[in-house]
Amino acid sequence: MSEQLHVTLQEAKAQLFQLGARAWQGDRVVITKAGKPYLDLLPHIDTPQTRKPGRLKGRIRMPADFDRTPEDIIEGFEGRF
Repeated sequence: MSEQLHVTLQEAKAQLFQLGARAWQGDRVVITKAGKPYLDLLPHIDTPQTRKPGRLKGRIRMPADFDRTPEDIIEGFEGRF
C-alpha cells in the first residue's frame, strides 16, 4: 500500500535520492514550502499513450431509438410524478 509523505524543501534537497526511490515504489511524495504543498515528486513515464481517434469505429452500436426518452423518465426529472 502506498504512503503519503510530506517533506520540506530543505529535507528534499538533503534526501532527493531516497525520496525518488520512495516515489518509484508508489509512495506519494509532497514537498512543502512554508507548511503548504508546493511540489509533487512523481516517477517519469517515458512515452505517454497517444490518442488514436476512431480506434473503436465499428465496435459501438447505437440503437435506433437512443435519442427518444420515455415520458415517465422525463416526468421524473421534471418533478411531475
